[in-house]
Amino acid sequence: MTIIVLQFGATTGEPITVAWGDGRLRADIRQEETCHSRQMNPTMKIIPIRAGEPAPPRLPDAGEWSRTEPLHDQRGRGVRDLRISVTDRCNFRCVYCMPRSVFGKDYPFLPRAELLSFEEITRIARIFVSHGVRKIRITGGEPLLRKHVENLIEQLAALPGVELTLTTNGVLLPRMARTLRQAGLHRVTVSLDAIDDPTFRLMNDADYPVDAVLEGIDAAAAAGLGPIKVNMVVKRGVNDACVVDMARHFKGSGHIVRFIEFMDVGSSNGWKMDEVVPSREIIDRIDRVFPLQQVDPNYVGEVAKRWRYVDGSGEIGVISSVTQAFCSTCTRIRLSTEGKLYTCLFAQHGHDLRDMLRAGADDERIESAIAAVWLRRDDRYSEIRTANTAGRRKIEMSYIGG
Repeated sequence: MTIIVLQFGATTGEPITVAWGDGRLRADIRQEETCHSRQMNPTMKIIPIRAGEPAPPRLPDAGEWSRTEPLHDQRGRGVRDLRISVTDRCNFRCVYCMPRSVFGKDYPFLPRAELLSFEEITRIARIFVSHGVRKIRITGGEPLLRKHVENLIEQLAALPGVELTLTTNGVLLPRMARTLRQAGLHRVTVSLDAIDDPTFRLMNDADYPVDAVLEGIDAAAAAGLGPIKVNMVVKRGVNDACVVDMARHFKGSGHIVRFIEFMDVGSSNGWKMDEVVPSREIIDRIDRVFPLQQVDPNYVGEVAKRWRYVDGSGEIGVISSVTQAFCSTCTRIRLSTEGKLYTCLFAQHGHDLRDMLRAGADDERIESAIAAVWLRRDDRYSEIRTANTAGRRKIEMSYIGG
């Protein structure tokens, strides 16, 4: 029997050898406040990672895996969620993500030729679906800036048994929501970090008003892209005074606001633990005004803890990556704009699939590369976060999506 081993190059981290024998792979392988009462720190800078990523470590022995078996990583976690970034560009310049001082008019975004084509993305997604992925999220940058993204939605919507979602800042939804729904998109998540207009304009640094996002949410709802989730990243001293106002605005709307703890994603967002507003504090603030009751998750591994209003007027969620790590049930993998796989939002390196695709690798070889990456996965960054780990060089969120 021929045994073929997948290895990664010592300097590039790219899969260079794949080997199969009889269908099996061996992988060596507080109180209510008003939003505008707080001020923003405009000095944060993010330096995007473009090249020179550290090579992945040599693949450990992950035992034998049959192509007919589900994929499980070193901690027994399956792969259920695939997040696909389709562009590194954005029409916002949020100070905590893509500050204008770095991402100015001369910033060298990826040339079109380096982006995965829709056909390449769909090919990779199809392989993931065959091994247990049941949810695909399209991200960016701002994914609606990718020309004809509805064509990609249509291709992915044809994959069996998959929930297809998209995260957006919402301002392009008024003219695109109906087309996206017709293409097969199931629902959207919209980022909105303040309901107060002055605070929001400061945060997006592109002079977009809150109303532009609210119009997008209304358009998405009218097109049938619900239930709509609204994500708010909460940073103490910046927008935490808007928490209760945000809850009030969407209470009874049918939309679900999710309050996200400020995380040390990337290497240069100036993250400090004392700027994190724990989800427990967020819940307490809202509960004092609108009583809440916790409810069960929709499925094992759901990142947001769900809370419903006692009066029956809807629900909210909190995502507690810092204070209540959920690494043990994380089933997510990310595909970057130019075809690298990242097994954690806090990753330091990715694994290149694009070169394999464009060198003519067949599906079996791509499948084995994907399997080797997942089988060796041992990520649990949020469980071991310290001041030292927060300072590690990590990939920026604007590069791989949230």
